[in-house]
Amino acid sequence: MVHIVFNSADVEVLQKAIELDESMSGEVLEIKDDYAVGPLTDIFTAEGRAARNEWWKLVLAGGDYDGFVEKGIVNDEAVIESLKAKLDEDPEDFVWIWAAQNKHDVCGYYWLISQLKEYQSRIFILYLNNLPFINEKGQIFYPEWLHVIPPKEFLKAKKLARPITLSEFEVDPDEWKKLQGENKMIRILEGGKKLAQYDEDFYDADLQKFITGEWQKGSKIIHQFLNKNKHTTGDAYMLWRLKYIVTQRQLDIQGELKSMKDFEVKLTSTSQAAT
Repeated sequence: MVHIVFNSADVEVLQKAIELDESMSGEVLEIKDDYAVGPLTDIFTAEGRAARNEWWKLVLAGGDYDGFVEKGIVNDEAVIESLKAKLDEDPEDFVWIWAAQNKHDVCGYYWLISQLKEYQSRIFILYLNNLPFINEKGQIFYPEWLHVIPPKEFLKAKKLARPITLSEFEVDPDEWKKLQGENKMIRILEGGKKLAQYDEDFYDADLQKFITGEWQKGSKIIHQFLNKNKHTTGDAYMLWRLKYIVTQRQLDIQGELKSMKDFEVKLTSTSQAAT
């Protein structure tokens, strides 16, 4: 058995769950890229992947994750190649895809499933969509992310595993193709597996609400946004957008616009009056 997840934190909690139940024993693979942001056009071609890598280089340049693309830290194509080789080598092997109710996992699912049709009867999905679980305090909650589920609760979740149907292998890749054709940069989950797309400035208006007349480090502004805003995404993307807002609105800046802790920002007297 091969397990696939879409977040690094999910790997650890799933491995702990496997330790509690040997029937779930298997390799845990992670799809690392965040397909909820960035270009998708021709993503399954060398040209499309190169264009996406160049976009990530632009977003990450000078920030906390500068150089990640060049170091090859994210290489989902290699993960897929390894997975297919494993399935070809052992016709009895099968895959469990774990996904929670968030845009990151759902986008990763669409990207993944679009490449596995030839293994249809061996690909299973565990989509934890609006399902109740018990947290460490014994309270019922509805997790948006796998890693917040206690390992022992995964033993219940495994009962949800079902094969992805032939119909889903037809419909879901078509949905992904439609998203690719819209040439948008931001994907938001509207419910179930339905995604809506927006331009790259989608988060800007909400992010700049956290810039005040007092000096704040970029990290504080971003963390407030991530903790309080309805729609959020990764901090690397938000740092890129914060830098853009700072330069466009001509705000007061202290330090260098590099990593999120390297600079402080506040509204100018003019911008405060405009606000």
